[in-house]
Amino acid sequence: MSDSTQNPPPPDETNQYSSPPPPPPGGSYQSASPAPDHSMSQPMGQSLGKPGSVGQPADLMNRFLARLIDFVLLAIVNGVLVSAIIVGAFMGADAGGFGYGAGTSLAASAVTALLSAAISLCYFAYLESSRGQTVGKMLLKLETRGPGGGRPTMEQALKRNAFVALGVLAVIPVLGWLLSSLAQLAAVIMIAVTINNNTATRRGWHDEFAGGTSVVKVG
Repeated sequence: MSDSTQNPPPPDETNQYSSPPPPPPGGSYQSASPAPDHSMSQPMGQSLGKPGSVGQPADLMNRFLARLIDFVLLAIVNGVLVSAIIVGAFMGADAGGFGYGAGTSLAASAVTALLSAAISLCYFAYLESSRGQTVGKMLLKLETRGPGGGRPTMEQALKRNAFVALGVLAVIPVLGWLLSSLAQLAAVIMIAVTINNNTATRRGWHDEFAGGTSVVKVG
């Protein structure tokens, strides 16, 4: 007996996935996209931990006030030191140990001038190269930056503050104190004028002499 019933042909596997399945009711297909990665995003104008990435050039008044605070502190320290040296010198003179008369006074003046200049220069150079801030700058929220944006090197800090060592001219007999005062006053006026005229970076001539240091407002 022949079987006249024919089996249906097998499905065509080549066209099985030729068209996508129908969309679900009331919806449509959406392409999946990865979520945005915010792990590397950062605010404009800031870098990830790079020194010197924030702050703006400090104006003349803030820098003047910071220097004034520093000079007052140094005046107190140097005043105590000078008093100790002078008292010791005259006590030594009375005992016949340190010197006599005018010689004692000249020697005490020379030592005082040398120590005062050294203390002032070391104060600014050490604090600016190690911390970027002196006491005055800490109070005014200022910071000294090197040409690369980080802290200045000791050499750069020494160069930008070399004018404070002009007090060493006081070792010159008779007119030394006058000469040192006039020289420091002239240096301060030049610094103030160049800072005020440089509206872009507020760098003074001492900053340019140090290779391009700058002072920025950080708070």
